[in-house]
Amino acid sequence: MIVKKIIFKSTTIIIISILINSCKSLDLKNTSRDFTQEHLFTKGIEGPAVDSKGNLFAVNFHNEGTIGKVDTKGKLSLFATLPEGSIGNGIRFDKLDNMYIADYAKHNILMISKGATKAVVYAHDSTLNQPNDIAIAPNGMLYASDPNWKTSTGNIWLIKNNTFILLEKNMGTTNGIEVNPDGKKLYVNESVQGNVWVYDILADGTVANKKLFIKFPNFGMDGMRCDEKGNLYICRYGKGTVVVLSPKGTLIREITLKGKDPTNIAFGGKDRKQCFITMQDRGSFETFQSEFSGR
Repeated sequence: MIVKKIIFKSTTIIIISILINSCKSLDLKNTSRDFTQEHLFTKGIEGPAVDSKGNLFAVNFHNEGTIGKVDTKGKLSLFATLPEGSIGNGIRFDKLDNMYIADYAKHNILMISKGATKAVVYAHDSTLNQPNDIAIAPNGMLYASDPNWKTSTGNIWLIKNNTFILLEKNMGTTNGIEVNPDGKKLYVNESVQGNVWVYDILADGTVANKKLFIKFPNFGMDGMRCDEKGNLYICRYGKGTVVVLSPKGTLIREITLKGKDPTNIAFGGKDRKQCFITMQDRGSFETFQSEFSGR
């Protein structure tokens, strides 16, 4: 019995040591750090997205209607100016490195082809309130949230074959939207109401079996992203945190940010395990390390 106890304690010590060293090597601090200076972007900083080469992008660099780029060496520059009257919000890349931008002012999804800097209209529908955040499935189908901030209502849309297809209307204030890694689940949050909904994605891209994933009693929500394990990262607007939830809705981590108003999040950096958060109140990026990579 004594020998067994000694072995058990020794094994426990080894396991704890491995876990501690693993966390140290990953630098999984539950606080963020600055990635860019403050106020280089407007309060409309959003997006963000990282291309296959590791370049980071966000909208409204210095002025509305622009896209800024942070290259892999940390150099920040103007990447593109959108068509007159267009103002970007969410950004996503497809597998070919084509960029899609939610243009809320003109009711468009814009596209900038790989290697280009000029945006063209990919899909348009004047009946939208405003395409806000966008998500992209592994098969290339796009999804968009469509809030009406004045009435605290919203819709969600599928963008397929250059056409907007209404999936659900008269929801709460739809904002953050994301597809899980295997393309079978769609997450949508309602900022004002505090709800996060999850749907099954059907073969044709439409959704079914809506369920409440989690409800927050306070503060708002904005952009969301999934990592490779299907964990969901949610920007808690007004609270100044990013919460990480398992696919079952269990809280894994909550990262405290320097600012209070995170608008969206993207994965990039080495092994795509670095999270970049756009901060409305600071006009800048903050960053923290994730345990897992993301798209």
